[in-house]
Amino acid sequence: MTPKERIQKILAKEPVDRIPIDLWHTPEIGDALKQYYNVDGDLELYDAMGLDKIVGVFPEYCKTEDGKKSGSQVGASAAGERTMWGVPLKEVKAGKAVYHEFGEPPLKNYNTPESLKDFPYWPDPAGIDYESAIENAKTASQKYATIGPWVSFFEIYCQMRGMEQSLMDLALYPELADAILEKIESCQTEMMKMFFERASDNIDMCFISDDMGCQENLLMSLDFWDRFFKDRMTRWCNLIHSYGVKVFFHSDGSCEQLIPRLIECGVDILNPIQHVCPGMEMAGLKDKYGKDLVFHGGVDNQKALPFGTVEDVKKETQDCLNTLGRDGRGFIACSCHNVQPGTPIENILTMVETVRKHTI
Repeated sequence: MTPKERIQKILAKEPVDRIPIDLWHTPEIGDALKQYYNVDGDLELYDAMGLDKIVGVFPEYCKTEDGKKSGSQVGASAAGERTMWGVPLKEVKAGKAVYHEFGEPPLKNYNTPESLKDFPYWPDPAGIDYESAIENAKTASQKYATIGPWVSFFEIYCQMRGMEQSLMDLALYPELADAILEKIESCQTEMMKMFFERASDNIDMCFISDDMGCQENLLMSLDFWDRFFKDRMTRWCNLIHSYGVKVFFHSDGSCEQLIPRLIECGVDILNPIQHVCPGMEMAGLKDKYGKDLVFHGGVDNQKALPFGTVEDVKKETQDCLNTLGRDGRGFIACSCHNVQPGTPIENILTMVETVRKHTI
C-alpha cells in the first residue's frame, strides 16, 4: 500500500497491511532529520523515513494594511507581527526551540457585543491565498493523505481575549462570548467553504484544534461546553462531511469526559491521545470509543521520546500498537504532539521502525 492508501483505509475502518506511522515535529527537528537523511524537501524526508505522513495544507493570509502577503499561515503556524486575528506575536526561545508566542490580547478592552464592530482586525476570508494551498494539496496528495485547513473556536478566542478572561466571559458575559464566537465561526465557515469548493478532491481531513483538556481534567465544565460549543462543532462537522472530508479533532490533556459529545457532533479522528493524563488510558479509550473513532498519536512526548532510552521508546510504541491498534484498525501511530528539539534522533527512528515492523 502507498502511504495515502494506508491512511485512507484506516479512516474507512478497513484492513491495512500494517499500522501507519505519522510524525509531528518542530522545525528544528525537521532540519535535523533532513540533515541526517541528506535531503532538502519535506516530501523527500517523509519518503526517506518511510512515513505515512499526513501532510498539512494550511493556506496563508495575504490581506495586510500594505497589501503585501503576510506569510502567516491560517491558524496552524503563526508568523510575522500579528496573526490573521490581529493577535501580536513575539519570538520566544526555549532551549534550542524558537516559538512565536501570543502578546497582548487585542480584544482585551472590547467588553460589549456592540464594541466589536470597531475592532479593526476581523479577517476577510477573501484575503486568504487559496491558490497556493490548492497546488500544495495537489502535489502532496499524489502519495500522501492531506489535512487542512486549521480551524478553531476557543483557542482563537483565548488568543484574542486572554485565557483567564476568556474563561470568565463564559460564566459572566455570555452575550459577549456568543458575539465573539459568532465572528470566529462565521469567518472560518466561509473560509472552509471557499477552500473545499476547490480543494476537497485533494483533502482527506480538516483540522479542528480546540484544546479542552488540562493535565488532570477538563478546562471547563461540560455544561459550558454544551452551551457555547456543541452546536457550533456540529455545524462544522456537518459542513466538512458535506465535502466528503473527515473531521480531525485535536485536544491535549484529559478530555475523556468530552469524547461522547465529540462523537455525537461528528468527529472522526481524535488526537493526540495524551495517555499519561487521567481518563486517557489507551485500553479504556479503545474499549469505549474504538468503534466510533480513529485514534491518532499516542507515543508519549513528555518522557519516553525526549528522555527515554531506545528500549523505552520501543516499549512505549509497542504499547500503543497493542492497545490503540490492537485489532489492526482505527489507529495512526504518531508522536503525542510535536517532537521537541533535543530529542535524540535515534529515539525518533526507533518509534518509526517499531511501527513499520509491527505485524497485525
